[in-house]
Amino acid sequence: MRCVLLWTHLSLLLVLILDSTHLTASYCPNQHCGNISIRYPFGIGKGCYLNGWFEIQCNNSTSGKLVPYLPKINKEVVRIYLPTRLYGSLRIKTNITSMGCSNSSNGIKFGEPLNFTGTPFTIGRSNIFQAIGCNYKATLTHLEPRLVGCIATCDPRKKRDFTSCNGYKCCHADPPSGIGEIVGIDMEDISSNIRSKKECGVAFLTDEYDSQVYPHTELHEPQWFYDRQYVILQLRWAIPMTNLSFIKSLGCVDGHLNMTRNYNIQDSCTCYKSNDRIISIGCVCGSGYTGNPYILGGCKDIDECLMGASTFCSLGYGGTCVNTPGSFRCVHKKDKTLPVTIGLCAGFGVLILFGVTLWLYKFIKKRRKIKRKKKFFKRNGGLLLKQQLTPTEGNIEKTKVFDSKELEKATENFSLNRVLGQGGQGTVYKGMLLDGRIVAIKKSKLVDEDKLEEFINEVVILSQINHRNIVKLIGCCLETEVPLLVYDMREVSMELERIRSPIGDSQSHVQIIENNQEEVAAELIIGVESCHNVGVTAPAMFQDNAASSSWLDAEPLFPRQTW
Repeated sequence: MRCVLLWTHLSLLLVLILDSTHLTASYCPNQHCGNISIRYPFGIGKGCYLNGWFEIQCNNSTSGKLVPYLPKINKEVVRIYLPTRLYGSLRIKTNITSMGCSNSSNGIKFGEPLNFTGTPFTIGRSNIFQAIGCNYKATLTHLEPRLVGCIATCDPRKKRDFTSCNGYKCCHADPPSGIGEIVGIDMEDISSNIRSKKECGVAFLTDEYDSQVYPHTELHEPQWFYDRQYVILQLRWAIPMTNLSFIKSLGCVDGHLNMTRNYNIQDSCTCYKSNDRIISIGCVCGSGYTGNPYILGGCKDIDECLMGASTFCSLGYGGTCVNTPGSFRCVHKKDKTLPVTIGLCAGFGVLILFGVTLWLYKFIKKRRKIKRKKKFFKRNGGLLLKQQLTPTEGNIEKTKVFDSKELEKATENFSLNRVLGQGGQGTVYKGMLLDGRIVAIKKSKLVDEDKLEEFINEVVILSQINHRNIVKLIGCCLETEVPLLVYDMREVSMELERIRSPIGDSQSHVQIIENNQEEVAAELIIGVESCHNVGVTAPAMFQDNAASSSWLDAEPLFPRQTW
């Protein structure tokens, strides 16, 4: 039992495969008949068409040219179009209906109605019904209960121009949108003169009308159409199907049944099914694709960038066109200079910011330092010293007010290696000025603001003294935290305290001083006395008159006093 069921399933599967294989039979590419391209599902030769309705025979015409025929409907094919939605288009040659154009049977030649019942073909909607002649009424048949027709007369009142079909010897009517599968043409002479000879008249359905195709000189000449023997008729075609295996075999998307779907589809191909009495299927390549949807993989992507999209992207967006499946996109060009420019600008910005910050820091620091110096200068009696050193007293050139930077540089920022000695009032450093002079710089320990006037008077007095027993005061600096006094320091052999030291070779010098104590003391007294003889109005008190503040020249032994 199981084997029977398995065999049944395999048989059904094989039937489906064979049916699908038949529907998607191998097509024959690049087929032509004369100068007409034959596209699948139409084809020439066995295996090149979908089924018998789409078989094309390439025959020789009376002119010797190859022309395609549809043997199933016995019509010559002029052009084949693939579907744009559900239906494809097919242009064929068909006979015309005439009356009074020949001598036989009173010149009546109606012909058989066009009947496409049971075929994949129907009358197209691009056709127009046209009649040419004098006093003829032409109508379309098999459209009941609808009535479609027109009357062509030779009434001079309707004579206007010969470039359009406006009723004078030519009339036209628009057939209904859905003519269907069968239609005929009937003609009737409506001339009032029965005895007069009937003129030639023709009527036909065609998708060629007015002066678009026909010479305008022949547009109102029915004999010209009669001699031509044919007009071009547009048919619609679709593939009648009772199942969807064909759609599945193509790999296309199944469209809406009512065909209301937007045509801007994104799939490579889509197949639609009609709601007609006979189910028909039409397939179309999606937007951005071209080719034949009835061939597996026959819809190929269109490279829009090669068809003008590059110009659109370049001019409209300033970018580059990049092709995508079914579409394209505009990509802005990567400007390599932009990142470099941004980097450089950012770098310069950081440098400028850093420079501005550093400048502000130094500026603020300098401003604070200047304010601090002014503060110290004022606290240390600088304003009072300026009052004392007026140009009228001639003391400006005798006393110099030093800048703190110069003294810091002279003493290597008051290095311990530059210390000469320390006294009760401060520390003495050895330094060298910018002009090469060797000086002794005395840095005070404390500032007694109550005795600033005495201190300034002392500076003024000492700056005026030029005595051999007094060390020359060159100037001072008052813009530091404590005042600095600058003395002229010539070569000095030793400090008195050092002379008294028993270390090294100084023993002999100590003996010399002890032998000349009275002379040294006398010289020092003379120096002190000279300080009191300076003509100043303010009192002065000279401090630190200790031995450590006294110096001796090496040779000859000569004392000098500092404060």
